[in-house]
Amino acid sequence: MPSDRNMQDDESVVRMLERAAFVGVWRLDLRSGELSWSDQLAAIHGAPQGYAPPADDPLKHYSDGCRSKLEALFQACKTEGAPFDEESQIILLDGRRSWVRSLGQPVRDPEGKIVAVQGAVQEIAPRGLRPGTLLRMGAALGSGEAFATVDRNGSYTFLNEQAEQMLGAGSDQLIGRRFWNSFQKTVRLRLEEQFRSALARSVKLEFEQLDARLSHWYEVRGFPFGGGMAIHLRDVTARRKAQEQLRLLEGSIARLNDIVIITEAGPFSEPGPRIVFVNEAFERRTGYTRDEVIGKTPRLLQGPNTQRRALDQIRAALEEWRPARVDLINYKKNGEPFWVDLDVSPVWDKQRKLTHWVAVGRDVTERKLAEEKIQHLAFYDALTKLPNRQLLMDRLHAALADPARPREGALMFIDLDNFKVLNDTLGHQKGDVLLQLVAERLRSCVAKGDTVARLGGDEFVILLENRGDKPLDPAKGARAVAERILQALGEPYVLPGYLHHTTCSIGVTLFNKSDRTVSELLKQADLAMYQAKGAGRNTVCFFDPEMQAVVTANATLAADLRQAWRENQFHIDYQPQVGPDGRMTGVEALVRWHHPLRGVVPPDQFIPAAEETSLILPIGRWVLDTACAQLAAWEHRPDRRHLSIAVNVSVKQFRHPEFVDEVMQAIEQSGVQPHKLKLELTESLLADGIDVTIAKMGSLKDMGVTLSLDDFGIGYSSLSYLKRLPLDQLKIDREFVKDILTDSNDAAIAKTVIGLAHSLDLDVIAEGVETEEQRAFLERQGCHSYQGYLFCRPLPIEELEAFMDRLPAMEPTPA
Repeated sequence: MPSDRNMQDDESVVRMLERAAFVGVWRLDLRSGELSWSDQLAAIHGAPQGYAPPADDPLKHYSDGCRSKLEALFQACKTEGAPFDEESQIILLDGRRSWVRSLGQPVRDPEGKIVAVQGAVQEIAPRGLRPGTLLRMGAALGSGEAFATVDRNGSYTFLNEQAEQMLGAGSDQLIGRRFWNSFQKTVRLRLEEQFRSALARSVKLEFEQLDARLSHWYEVRGFPFGGGMAIHLRDVTARRKAQEQLRLLEGSIARLNDIVIITEAGPFSEPGPRIVFVNEAFERRTGYTRDEVIGKTPRLLQGPNTQRRALDQIRAALEEWRPARVDLINYKKNGEPFWVDLDVSPVWDKQRKLTHWVAVGRDVTERKLAEEKIQHLAFYDALTKLPNRQLLMDRLHAALADPARPREGALMFIDLDNFKVLNDTLGHQKGDVLLQLVAERLRSCVAKGDTVARLGGDEFVILLENRGDKPLDPAKGARAVAERILQALGEPYVLPGYLHHTTCSIGVTLFNKSDRTVSELLKQADLAMYQAKGAGRNTVCFFDPEMQAVVTANATLAADLRQAWRENQFHIDYQPQVGPDGRMTGVEALVRWHHPLRGVVPPDQFIPAAEETSLILPIGRWVLDTACAQLAAWEHRPDRRHLSIAVNVSVKQFRHPEFVDEVMQAIEQSGVQPHKLKLELTESLLADGIDVTIAKMGSLKDMGVTLSLDDFGIGYSSLSYLKRLPLDQLKIDREFVKDILTDSNDAAIAKTVIGLAHSLDLDVIAEGVETEEQRAFLERQGCHSYQGYLFCRPLPIEELEAFMDRLPAMEPTPA
């Protein structure tokens, strides 16, 4: 230490360091029972000078969660001479809380008897905050210390260079391995148990263990983060040995590796207090020698990015003669910036005269870089570098909740058209390149300050907010941005070895001061995007409240449909089909839903919902089994065993891989003749997958099942397909029959279908026949099978049986 008129003796420097590091000392005499505290220790507890707790309760101010453990350590120190070093929480006299490092060691007389316990308390976090909050996501990482992150299974996801050196392996060997496997087998299970317990309770993990292989003590501290943990690894062998060999206060200062600067207590006007002492750590970390800085001011460490706000905070605190703590950017002699966690404290002499300022700074550059990296990993998409869902949600909440912001703007949901085709045909690597190019184009389409985020896959969201004195109308602004996006994303993309063209669909919802949640806005934009998809893609749609009403109604209907299936609310009505002589040839099975509150729900409402929810599969199987059971029952009635039952088959049901097997099983279990089961297939089956459709129909035909093409004439069929299908019958849709006498087009279509059926040697039946005139017209054209209210409405099986009993040889009768 240099000689200087403003410097005190070595004892004074120790006192300065004690104050700067927020360290207080204590001593409990076991013979007299007297407990003494230093003034600094009283200050740490927010107590006046001279304060000390009762000697019979020296741990009075420790919180309940820490006290029991510290009491055990304290007792072991008194009776067995075991030193301790523990981080604990204390309760200040005014009720606030602070985290401290508590150290203790025994004092023995010449005979080796423990006569006192003494120690030190160091404040390690500002009052009211626990370390886990301040050191979150690796903030505990100091210069040169080992740091890693693990997922919820304990597998490494990131390691810094110091962690690799400590564990003796590189990241390429460790990533994906469980971190407890880095330790000896005897402690792995206990470390795993403590990790899972801490993660489940979202509390800090603390673990210290001797590794017998290397005779080293290691400390493991974990802080819950992003579903996993940030892990801080430290070799604490030196600390363990120091506890055995050194006095606590002297040892803590001796191990201090932080920058220490002591200045005179001069005025704060230019040039400010001058430096009278720096330690070796200062020289190592800044590149300045003592001779170069003694007599200068700390301003020589400041540079272009040093935060003025932090400097003003220090100045304001020092002018009031109170400590200050900030994170500050300083500069080395070579101009390289570095971060320090700086504590500045006043030092008084015995007459309470301010003599010096002591600044203790820890180099936290690596911690800051780790924080930035973790921040980026947590809030940005790794592929496109755009904000991810979490950051988007944060900004949306801020836009809606901050009263200082305009709370007016637009939310845009963007989805690439046919992106899956690119991935499936050219591979995910080219798909990733396309997403990166899309991200760049989207950023170019918005103003600075607007948010472009990637939700995942090929889904992007843009948040547009009004700014300035004359904000643009949200609808006009969103429309202009959407048009730019459609044009930009529609330009060709140069992928590796391939020129690709794509488009996008955009959904937009506007928001203002109304009480809509973030979740509601996202749903509305998503709905509008699907509306744009339905409108033909490569377009933009704005959210319409009617969309929400339809979606809500469909969701309610789907929920009621599931309950209806559980509560057996469905039943089957049967409508007769008659031949040219007016006698019944069979019936069509029609599923009906009687809702306890809605009443009868029309099939055209609940069948699409059943298809969408996949309930059509169990419902269709139930109808099929019920129809076969009814056919089996009619086998015992000579007057009815000739009847067939037609069952409607949905597209989803037909395309299910097990449909053919289900039909075969229903026939075998009921024992019916296969040709009496008529499957009515919808014409939409022919829209795609025609080869698979034909193959399945062939399998059914081979069983002997009768196949009818329902709703013929809607528009999917072509003659080239029709002649390849193994059909038995064509069914003329009721829409053509309804106006067959008044609409020449309907009449022409009906004639064409009948003629086509005859040319292909197929039966033909017309549904929706309600008048004798309609039947007569169809008969003249060559159609001799009918179904409709002219003959009978759909009836439950009991009423149908009674109806057939009354009319064994049914003739056409009014509905």
